[in-house]
Amino acid sequence: MSMPMRPHRWTPPRPTARARQTHSDPPLPPPRLLPLPGNGPEDVVVLADGRLATGTDDGAILHVDPASGTVEQIAHVEGRPLGLHAETDGGLLICVAGRGVLRLSEPGGELEVVVGELDGAPLLFPSNVIRDSDGTIYFTVSSRRWPFEEWMTDILEHSGSGALIRRTTDGQVDVLVDGLQFANGVVLAPDRSCLLVAETGAYRITRYWLTGPHAGTSDHLVENLPGSPDNMLLGSDGLAWVGLVAPRNPLLDTLFPLPGILRRVVDALPDVLTPAPARTTWVLALAFDGTLVHDLQRADSDFGLVTAVAEHQGTLYLGSLSDPAIAVTSIP
Repeated sequence: MSMPMRPHRWTPPRPTARARQTHSDPPLPPPRLLPLPGNGPEDVVVLADGRLATGTDDGAILHVDPASGTVEQIAHVEGRPLGLHAETDGGLLICVAGRGVLRLSEPGGELEVVVGELDGAPLLFPSNVIRDSDGTIYFTVSSRRWPFEEWMTDILEHSGSGALIRRTTDGQVDVLVDGLQFANGVVLAPDRSCLLVAETGAYRITRYWLTGPHAGTSDHLVENLPGSPDNMLLGSDGLAWVGLVAPRNPLLDTLFPLPGILRRVVDALPDVLTPAPARTTWVLALAFDGTLVHDLQRADSDFGLVTAVAEHQGTLYLGSLSDPAIAVTSIP
């Protein structure tokens, strides 16, 4: 792109000892894989009938039966499907890079653009979306400067152009929290008191209060995570499940406080020479007061870059940024 990169200096928190470990104790059980006809099931949601919905990097929206492994394509979008939300009436909300937040009313149905622009500009990088029981839609925008294809540039720049957005039932679109570092996963508390947002570029989970004395304000619920949080989903256990797409990268953490020219140099390098995320299979589960309830990781898995984890009655369904499968495992 012709737009100049404008690096912002940042001193990351010192990584904890957990960030240097390659597995949890006990480790995440070995997953079985549900092969897909495309790559990168970036988000995975569990439907009312027990099937899974996901989207792959070729624009396919799929239903997957975790018991039989049967895969059915239910739609195709122009653009990269990212976060999904299964509605109670059978509809599916889909964040599509380059297009906005879309809605599929039923398998094979028409795709409707729910939000296509923000402040008069095209919605380039919607990341995750949920709908409240009252019809309000909340979604995140990872970057308002860079498209999905340049996600690493946004991480390197650290300019904080991500946001948490609300769309009301009458169509009004408002920015609730601005200045987020690569806003990603979003989840609504079961009591509807707050939203949690993963800030991939800052290793933290931010909380936005919807009710109570702090309504309309935000704070940092969890900071200094051992890896980069991605999608978030509310589990059947009432916990917020988070995929850690990669452990902390020591080279990146070293670069952030240094003069920005160094990050410009790294950004200009061919992809094969830039800091690649280390492959691991890693998920967390948090209570809404910030308590870490589950920390599950394994190092010797053939599934990596975990962008999503959907928990349903103790079973975990994992999505990936790149792999051609959904992984199925369980809470040990």
